[in-house]
Amino acid sequence: MRIGYTLMTEQAGPKDLVGYAAGAEKAGFDFEVMSDHYSPWLDAQGHSPYAWSVLGAVTQTTERVELMTFVTCPTMRYHPAVVAQKAATVQALSDGRFTLGLGAGENLNEHVVGRGWPPANVRHDMLAEAVQIIGGLFDGGYFNYAGDHFRVDSAKLWDLPEQRVPIAVAVSGSQSVTRFAPIADAMIAVDPNASLGREWDATKPGSPARKIAQLPVSWGEDRDAAIRRAHEQFRWLGGGWKVNAELPGPAGFAGATRFVKPEDVAAAIPCGPDVDPILKQVAEFEAAGFTDLALIQIGGDQQDGFLRFAEDALLPALRG
Repeated sequence: MRIGYTLMTEQAGPKDLVGYAAGAEKAGFDFEVMSDHYSPWLDAQGHSPYAWSVLGAVTQTTERVELMTFVTCPTMRYHPAVVAQKAATVQALSDGRFTLGLGAGENLNEHVVGRGWPPANVRHDMLAEAVQIIGGLFDGGYFNYAGDHFRVDSAKLWDLPEQRVPIAVAVSGSQSVTRFAPIADAMIAVDPNASLGREWDATKPGSPARKIAQLPVSWGEDRDAAIRRAHEQFRWLGGGWKVNAELPGPAGFAGATRFVKPEDVAAAIPCGPDVDPILKQVAEFEAAGFTDLALIQIGGDQQDGFLRFAEDALLPALRG
């Protein structure tokens, strides 16, 4: 399993994120993923710079690690033709190190353009059209498209990278696996659910696909402080994606999680200075067939310490 680091735009500013990207590469992480949000989940996180500008800078401060959006919604805040252009540009800047991670999005980020928030089945229809458009533009030449949700009129990517941008799509169940496995290169999921990967491979014949997931941790020398930080900034995670996709802003997430206790968060997220709780949860993803796992260190002011911990103890333990 390849171990990655998450550039969490919701908890750090743009310059800090660029610095953490270089630090994570030095620490020995295999790849880096970046969230693409307009808003943080909770006010306590306090940030949300434009991911694509930060990615451009990161391509110039890293040399080895693969880069990835985790994930971009190419349906409302961005038109898919523009996402294709951005992805091709980052791929060119990074010399072929970029993967475009896509998903159906959350109300939190997409409502800001004033188009409302469609139901899940419509969002999946829009995402399927977007993947077709992006792939068509990656093919090169002029591209036209007329669908139920998008039109593209004689568009062309004038700076196509030498290496085509792989597309990974986030899925949560059989319906989304069946829909997106045939048109995507890799699978993204958030839970160590082995059935998703088996269904993906069965739907997409050939060699087993790349399967990418994410795991939050709250490292810190003081476990109680690490638990408090995880509760303050990451208690929203417990709502599940069906809930999290619908709430419109940080106030909604604060209200929805007001009864979540610190011990509830500590039961779900490894907290404190020890390697073993992290290893245990990583092993669950490995057993479920995931090939890549990106870690999130909770707390924008804790990244430097976490990267030292990762280099000295965590990554050697994971690879040993």
